[in-house]
Amino acid sequence: MSARPRKGRRVGFCPGEGAVPAAPRDTVAGLRFTIVAQHGGSLLVDFTKLRPRSLALAFAQALRGLAGFGGPLGVRSTVKAYATSLPRFFQYLAAAGERVSGPQDLRARHVDGFEAWLEAQGLSRPHLFTVLVKVVAWLRQVAADDPQLIAPDLRERLRYVSAKPFQPSRPRDALSPFVARQLRDAARADVLAIAARLLAGPPAEEDPELARASAAAHAVIAEHGVLAAHDPEMMQLYRARWRRGLKSPQLVERLHEAHYLTAGDIVPFLVLLALETGLEIECCKTLSVDCLRNASAGTVEIAYLKRRARGAERKAIRVRDGGSATPGGLIRRLIELTAAARRHHPSDSLWVYYRWGALSAGIRQPRPTIDAWTARHGVTDDEGRPLRLVLSSLRKTHKALWYLKAEGRMARFAVGHTVEVAARHYADVPALRPLHEATVAAALEDALAGPRIIAESDAPGPETADGDGGPPISPDAVSPQELWLASCRGFFASPFGDAGAPCPTPFWGCLACANAVIAARKLPAILGFLAFVENERAGLSAADWAAKFGEVHARITRQILPAFSATVLDQARASLADLPPAIYLPPEARA
Repeated sequence: MSARPRKGRRVGFCPGEGAVPAAPRDTVAGLRFTIVAQHGGSLLVDFTKLRPRSLALAFAQALRGLAGFGGPLGVRSTVKAYATSLPRFFQYLAAAGERVSGPQDLRARHVDGFEAWLEAQGLSRPHLFTVLVKVVAWLRQVAADDPQLIAPDLRERLRYVSAKPFQPSRPRDALSPFVARQLRDAARADVLAIAARLLAGPPAEEDPELARASAAAHAVIAEHGVLAAHDPEMMQLYRARWRRGLKSPQLVERLHEAHYLTAGDIVPFLVLLALETGLEIECCKTLSVDCLRNASAGTVEIAYLKRRARGAERKAIRVRDGGSATPGGLIRRLIELTAAARRHHPSDSLWVYYRWGALSAGIRQPRPTIDAWTARHGVTDDEGRPLRLVLSSLRKTHKALWYLKAEGRMARFAVGHTVEVAARHYADVPALRPLHEATVAAALEDALAGPRIIAESDAPGPETADGDGGPPISPDAVSPQELWLASCRGFFASPFGDAGAPCPTPFWGCLACANAVIAARKLPAILGFLAFVENERAGLSAADWAAKFGEVHARITRQILPAFSATVLDQARASLADLPPAIYLPPEARA
């Protein structure tokens, strides 16, 4: 074999080798079918009551395409939302008396008419848009499946959802700290009680026959996972309790709750996890049993799935790790408490529990379960009414509490978001409006806060400060810290510096400081400084002069001088002309 390399040949391709074979068309012959979503499981769709049938078949086939692999509908709940919104369009066609036998009879006026019909039904613009966008997406998919079925004017109409401007919905508000504290206390108490219940095991029965029957029932649960109401061990326990006159309401559930979490137990874990981590509620529901990673120095990462973050669905957040009061410890406790259920119902979901006679994985929490939990703990809103808890508001509540802890510092608050997104979505919420208004009011007070002016009159006696309504101050009863333009009551307690340190403000900052005391004897110096400021107009542009001296000039002319009488001002001007005071102008005043 020669060591010399052989000359290769150019690569060539036939014209048809790069073509992607067309996927077989998914035809729907019936109006009752099952869709297996990419996330969340399967959904039974029933369009058998929709008329006309030909149009319903076209929409059913379009739904299969939208929810198929790579389609925009990847979650079971989203597919269900589309399936439940379609009957509205058929109701409109029936109410309008339109003679539509199939998609080929639809026109652009039907979409516009459907929008007007929804508005006449009393739907708000945000709600109307959510329904209309689904029908438009459906028709676009019908057009993609068979372009010949869609009329040209309808095809042009499908280029946009609505001709009217979009009105965004009102942002979801955060719960107040008062409500959040109630939820957190109730959830923590329940988590401790649930853990104690499961670690204690089945309760002991004093009656020997009841003890034997109960032990047999619990043994079946431990071995097979679930005990049904018609099983012999269950019937034997029912008979033993009946002979002793004992009632047995929800006996099956009470037997299983000694071994597993129940649907009601999931609520406090979910509430506490969302409040402590700030994860979206849909991300909390999809956590896996191996979500804890990279533990280090009392912290741990929670890996989660955010489906709506297209292209970056896999994310992680670092949280505290320790006892059950920390997010990491809470998840570890949850893994420990679901270990028994996981042996009989293997699942990578973090949430495995007993529900409706079977072990379930994943959360599909009904509204009554959440309402029963808040009612049991007596959780109320800020007005004292029973709270209707919306789980999706817990993330904003966490963000609002963190915003309060960060004292509004956006660089510290914007974790996982840009500053603009954090400010728009999580800081600008109605629950934080009182804080923002109080901050603005305090800032305005600080901006308008000025010196305490002692307007001396011809009458003897102390004078009262003109600004803050404080106690009377004599013109001579001032601090020994005599500065050029004012006397200072707290030269080492300046609002512009650290306590105990000398005031770091330039000399004319006294004219805007609440520690300053201005009496008539300071007027010659102030008038001399005012003359200097006005002379500087000749050497500076209007913008530069306003930036440098505009505020202090307004403070002297609008607040300080009007506080004194014309006689006092004339005396100060005469004193300035006869004996000008020593002028202290540092380099920054002349620059």
